[in-house]
Amino acid sequence: MFCYHGRVMLDIKFIRENADAVKDAASKKNLDPGVIDRLLEVDKARRALMQKLEGIRAEQKKTKDRETGMRLKEEYKKAAEEGGEEKIEKEFSDLMVRVPNIIAPDVPRGKDESENKEVFHWGEPKKFDFAPKNHMELGTSLDLLDFERGTKVGGFRGYYVKGDGVPLVMGLMMYAVGKMIEKGFAPMIPPTLVKGFALEGSGYFKGTEYDPEVDEIYEIATQDKEATGEASREKKFLVGTAEPSLLAYYAGEILDGAKLPMRMSGYSQCYRSEIGSYGKDVKGMYRVHEFMKVEQVVLAEADIEKANALQEEMIKISGEMHEELGLPYRRLMICTGDLGAGKYRQYDTEAWLPGMNRWAETGSASNFLDWQARRLDVKYKDAAGERKFVYMLNNTALPSPRILIAIMENYQTEDGKIAVPEVLRKYVGKDVIG
Repeated sequence: MFCYHGRVMLDIKFIRENADAVKDAASKKNLDPGVIDRLLEVDKARRALMQKLEGIRAEQKKTKDRETGMRLKEEYKKAAEEGGEEKIEKEFSDLMVRVPNIIAPDVPRGKDESENKEVFHWGEPKKFDFAPKNHMELGTSLDLLDFERGTKVGGFRGYYVKGDGVPLVMGLMMYAVGKMIEKGFAPMIPPTLVKGFALEGSGYFKGTEYDPEVDEIYEIATQDKEATGEASREKKFLVGTAEPSLLAYYAGEILDGAKLPMRMSGYSQCYRSEIGSYGKDVKGMYRVHEFMKVEQVVLAEADIEKANALQEEMIKISGEMHEELGLPYRRLMICTGDLGAGKYRQYDTEAWLPGMNRWAETGSASNFLDWQARRLDVKYKDAAGERKFVYMLNNTALPSPRILIAIMENYQTEDGKIAVPEVLRKYVGKDVIG
């Protein structure tokens, strides 16, 4: 039976046998390696208590004497209370959720994002014969974006996309969906309002429960109702990407290994509280609370080399789209100090924004191995009939705001218009906006 609150990240047996490697991964990811030491202490006490309780339970099953059975029942209850079963299980779960994934051997060593390594580059930043405008200036002058009324209605970081901006941004999404289908990724429009297990399982909660102080997720305050009409006790959240919804699609299921890898893509509205970005990029639509995105997800067999090859496949598709859109971009391999807790290996794609004079992250491709699959309990049966956890990978196909910014700023003309990239003209219906 599927448990919606599974806390397994790495296998505890693996952690016991490779404690130094896991602690080293924690240190390199700027996490507390002391968590592993405490986990092993709690694990030892937990196993001793479990052994004691299982011994009493075995005696209970063997006895046919009612009085002895009652005595053993009380003995079990007393042992569980004295051993602090509930407390020890909670601490074990809380510690397990903080255990990071191991790190791929080819990941660059580095303390933070400043030491991420550029591994690929396409195109050169465009040089203009005039002073290029940023997307805010272009969007306002061409009546494509309205930040003032967006803030009035939606609050801080609110915005409206208007006029020709609408077919341009929707064309981007349709172009990305079409590319996903062309490349063999089954398209989906997944739920954006989800239960907590999908976000916990995919690693979007830092702990075992939602923490509004650190998790950049919106919780829905309105109480929901079950099919029976009764008030629901389950909390609901808005996703920041289609990834959690896609990964949770097979939660608690055992897949046919012959059907792996499974390639999926999801188009969704995305919501992010951006609490960790207070004071950053406060103007324009570079960093906003809601946007659209097409996401790629792959469920693969438990083979690191094959998983890495699938990750390379996904980032090449992202690169192909940037090239077809005519956007100069670079690919970074993320260093250990900037690598998320659950990630084994990660690449970021960045496009050049001439109006803002900066590189901007337009995609991120991550290989989690079975770190997420253990939390979501997604297994497969291989040819020998053995059950294993799948490996999970994800990648941004295209996000709406930053790619829109890149197109507006790279395709601007001296007279203040915006040329439409050739691959998007069938959606926009014209070659030039303005």
